[in-house]
Amino acid sequence: MRGVIGHFREIDTAVDAIEELKHADFGAITVYSPTPRHELEHVLSAPPSAVRRFTLIGGLLGVTFGYWIAIWVSDYWPLVVGGKPIASWVPYTIIGFEVMVLVGALSTVAGMFINSRLPKITHTVGYDGRFSHGDFGVWVECDPEDASKCEDMLRANGASEVRRER
Repeated sequence: MRGVIGHFREIDTAVDAIEELKHADFGAITVYSPTPRHELEHVLSAPPSAVRRFTLIGGLLGVTFGYWIAIWVSDYWPLVVGGKPIASWVPYTIIGFEVMVLVGALSTVAGMFINSRLPKITHTVGYDGRFSHGDFGVWVECDPEDASKCEDMLRANGASEVRRER
């Protein structure tokens, strides 16, 4: 993976650079930020997170399993009380809800790790420690022949440092 990394001290200059890079269509853009910023989310037009699907599927599986295990236990060890049905959904709602919350929460954490690709075994290309201490980085994946144009575009938008990475 080859590209250019630009180091920005202010978020406004980074946002302007990202907008111009998107219009130039060099390639994939990755932004390094010390904190989540809505300005970066808007300019990148990121799709909704896929973690919510993990939560939904985990919750549905959890509530299904919670009801199933309670009904199975009641049918396996029946307690007949006053002619009431052995398996009734009303008393098992609490068990279904609790298992839904448990499995949904665990699947949300698993989905977060899967989608963020954690743990990272390899070093992230272009990352600099300054991006965790208040500065912003814009990594542009581009062809070697387009790298000089990309560097000029980053410098023109206020990058304090620009370098090529591979």
